[in-house]
Amino acid sequence: MVQLDEIRINLFALLKSISNAQDLVSPLLSNHHQQVAYLSFRLAKKLGLPLEEQRDIFLAGLVHDIGALSSDKRLEFIEKEPMNIDNHAFIGAKLMQECRPIQDLALIIKYHHLPWNHGKGTSHQGERVSFGSHIIHLADRVCTMIKKDKNILTQLPHILATIKANKDSVFVAGVIEALEELSVEEYTWLDLMSSYPVNRIDIEQFHMDLLDIDDVIEITLLFSRIIDFRSRFTAKHSAGVANIAYQLAKLKGFTSIQCKMMLVAGYLHDLGKLVISNDILEKPGSLTMDEFNEMRSHTYYTYQLLDSIPGFEEIKEWAAYHHERLDGSGYPFHIKGDGLSTGARIMAVADVFTAITEDRPYRLGMDDEQSIKVLNNMVQNNALDKEIVDILIHNLQMIKELREKSQRMANEKYEAFFRFKG
Repeated sequence: MVQLDEIRINLFALLKSISNAQDLVSPLLSNHHQQVAYLSFRLAKKLGLPLEEQRDIFLAGLVHDIGALSSDKRLEFIEKEPMNIDNHAFIGAKLMQECRPIQDLALIIKYHHLPWNHGKGTSHQGERVSFGSHIIHLADRVCTMIKKDKNILTQLPHILATIKANKDSVFVAGVIEALEELSVEEYTWLDLMSSYPVNRIDIEQFHMDLLDIDDVIEITLLFSRIIDFRSRFTAKHSAGVANIAYQLAKLKGFTSIQCKMMLVAGYLHDLGKLVISNDILEKPGSLTMDEFNEMRSHTYYTYQLLDSIPGFEEIKEWAAYHHERLDGSGYPFHIKGDGLSTGARIMAVADVFTAITEDRPYRLGMDDEQSIKVLNNMVQNNALDKEIVDILIHNLQMIKELREKSQRMANEKYEAFFRFKG
């Protein structure tokens, strides 16, 4: 295990991971968020906005539909939305306002479906509307009109005509003019249709923030809320796993920074569940073989989504290996023995203990005697690490109270979130 005194993570890399997660939720919208981010940036640059505004508009474009991930619906509905304010934009803003490192993006996201309405769209109910919201609004509509089975250059005249037909009523005239100027630059549209449009932008020009571990924790807490809020069955699971893993790491002698990294990994361990349908996540009975196989894929997607973040090498493994087992019977990589680091072993124990002791809508959590029996049986079967399990059992009362407290606080957040939605 690498000994670290500090950690610095690129903000863009983290938000790009969220963007990739959004696309995995709905394959029909593959690349949508990168396309919106790319086109929004090109429009902002063509309009001559300051570089800092270009950066914020670009980043907001990457995660503009983050509020839709907290819904039990898939993202296909975005293509059928009317051209007015939609609730998912407000939900996304609410989530981001509570995340200090990226709260400046919240206002841009909040109004990205607000019509210009002949200039009245500069504010809404007394609140100032960012001009970036209107840029993303237009970029979003352009990108949803693109048909993937037709040449983009052939489609441009129709797309432009449709956008211009809504000049001033829905879209800002100046932004439409910038779009028209871009329309003669073939490379812009070929970039837009490439596999990774944001890779066609010189990210270095933005001087992206490098986040310390406390900022990373705030953003990954946002990740975990998005994951957990999609299903009432798991509304507080990540908080329990994260805090237990943190405490077990501390008891095992991890450094302060490593314990915080474990907290991050715990918040992100089920990130891949964004790919899993809610019908499976919320099924009260036993899963069919097909459903179980789909569920087993979530750890693979957790690994893939975190793999693109420089500095997350250990966090990625701690998060994604929580269903691996010492005897190699786990999934999805079937890593065994020495291939599993202490951090990965801690996460596996934290996940099992949280899962078996927390209440679910369809069953009560296990009591002390039952949970200890399950853990010890898994040790005997060479599935879980004996030393980590012994640490947990030796500190059982404290670990139980920690789980209950962290999950109670997460549940309060969950209920407050849905009161806001309602």
